[in-house]
Amino acid sequence: MTSHPSRPVADLFSADGRLKAIPRKPARREALLAHLAETLFEADRTYREREVNEALSTVHEDFSALRRYLVIGGFLTRTKDGADYRRQQQPGSPGGAIPAVA
Repeated sequence: MTSHPSRPVADLFSADGRLKAIPRKPARREALLAHLAETLFEADRTYREREVNEALSTVHEDFSALRRYLVIGGFLTRTKDGADYRRQQQPGSPGGAIPAVA
Protein backbone atom coordinates (compact mmCIF):
# COMPACT_ATOMS: atom_id res chain seq x y z
CA MET A 1 0.00 0.00 0.00
CA THR A 2 2.83 2.44 0.74
CA SER A 3 5.16 1.29 -2.06
CA HIS A 4 5.20 4.38 -4.30
CA PRO A 5 3.90 7.24 -2.12
CA SER A 6 6.59 6.72 0.54
CA ARG A 7 9.40 6.80 -2.03
CA PRO A 8 9.24 10.51 -2.87
CA VAL A 9 8.61 11.30 0.80
CA ALA A 10 11.80 9.62 2.01
CA ASP A 11 14.06 12.42 0.78
CA LEU A 12 12.16 14.94 2.95
CA PHE A 13 13.70 13.36 6.05
CA SER A 14 17.26 13.61 7.34
CA ALA A 15 19.23 10.55 8.40
CA ASP A 16 17.99 10.89 11.99
CA GLY A 17 14.35 10.63 10.87
CA ARG A 18 13.53 14.32 11.33
CA LEU A 19 11.70 16.26 8.65
CA LYS A 20 14.03 18.73 6.93
CA ALA A 21 11.21 21.14 6.05
CA ILE A 22 7.47 21.12 5.43
CA PRO A 23 7.07 21.09 1.62
CA ARG A 24 5.53 24.18 0.03
CA LYS A 25 4.28 22.38 -3.08
CA PRO A 26 0.78 21.03 -2.40
CA ALA A 27 1.36 17.61 -4.01
CA ARG A 28 4.55 17.01 -2.00
CA ARG A 29 2.89 18.21 1.20
CA GLU A 30 -0.12 15.93 0.59
CA ALA A 31 2.20 12.94 0.11
CA LEU A 32 4.00 13.82 3.34
CA LEU A 33 0.73 14.23 5.27
CA ALA A 34 -0.55 10.87 4.02
CA HIS A 35 2.73 9.28 5.15
CA LEU A 36 2.62 10.94 8.58
CA ALA A 37 -1.03 10.02 9.16
CA GLU A 38 -0.37 6.41 8.25
CA THR A 39 2.85 5.99 10.22
CA LEU A 40 2.15 8.06 13.34
CA PHE A 41 -1.55 7.43 14.00
CA GLU A 42 -3.56 4.21 14.35
CA ALA A 43 -6.81 4.10 12.39
CA ASP A 44 -9.31 3.16 15.11
CA ARG A 45 -7.97 5.20 17.99
CA THR A 46 -8.85 8.57 19.47
CA TYR A 47 -5.93 10.84 20.33
CA ARG A 48 -5.85 13.79 22.71
CA GLU A 49 -4.32 16.97 21.29
CA ARG A 50 -1.24 16.49 23.49
CA GLU A 51 -0.68 13.02 21.99
CA VAL A 52 -0.97 14.38 18.44
CA ASN A 53 1.52 17.15 19.29
CA GLU A 54 3.96 14.66 20.84
CA ALA A 55 3.80 12.34 17.83
CA LEU A 56 4.32 15.17 15.35
CA SER A 57 7.12 16.75 17.39
CA THR A 58 9.14 13.55 16.87
CA VAL A 59 9.52 14.52 13.20
CA HIS A 60 9.42 18.37 13.19
CA GLU A 61 9.48 21.24 15.67
CA ASP A 62 6.50 22.99 14.03
CA PHE A 63 4.04 20.32 15.13
CA SER A 64 1.15 22.81 15.21
CA ALA A 65 1.52 23.53 11.48
CA LEU A 66 1.64 19.80 10.71
CA ARG A 67 -1.42 19.20 12.89
CA ARG A 68 -3.30 22.00 11.11
CA TYR A 69 -2.34 20.64 7.66
CA LEU A 70 -3.46 17.13 8.68
CA VAL A 71 -6.87 18.42 9.77
CA ILE A 72 -7.35 20.75 6.78
CA GLY A 73 -6.29 17.99 4.40
CA GLY A 74 -8.75 15.56 5.95
CA PHE A 75 -6.12 13.13 7.25
CA LEU A 76 -7.19 13.73 10.85
CA THR A 77 -10.62 14.71 12.12
CA ARG A 78 -11.03 16.89 15.18
CA THR A 79 -13.92 17.27 17.60
CA LYS A 80 -15.55 20.72 17.72
CA ASP A 81 -13.85 21.51 21.01
CA GLY A 82 -10.46 20.52 19.54
CA ALA A 83 -9.74 18.03 22.31
CA ASP A 84 -9.85 14.74 20.37
CA TYR A 85 -8.44 13.66 17.01
CA ARG A 86 -8.89 10.55 14.88
CA ARG A 87 -7.15 9.37 11.73
CA GLN A 88 -9.42 9.26 8.69
CA GLN A 89 -9.50 6.01 6.75
CA GLN A 90 -9.90 7.82 3.44
CA PRO A 91 -8.87 11.46 3.59
CA GLY A 92 -11.45 13.90 2.35
CA SER A 93 -11.01 17.47 1.28
CA PRO A 94 -12.92 19.58 3.79
CA GLY A 95 -10.48 22.47 3.48
CA GLY A 96 -10.30 22.37 -0.28
CA ALA A 97 -7.00 20.48 -0.30
CA ILE A 98 -6.24 18.35 -3.33
CA PRO A 99 -6.04 14.64 -2.42
CA ALA A 100 -2.72 12.93 -3.07
CA VAL A 101 -2.60 11.00 -6.33
CA ALA A 102 -1.53 7.38 -5.91
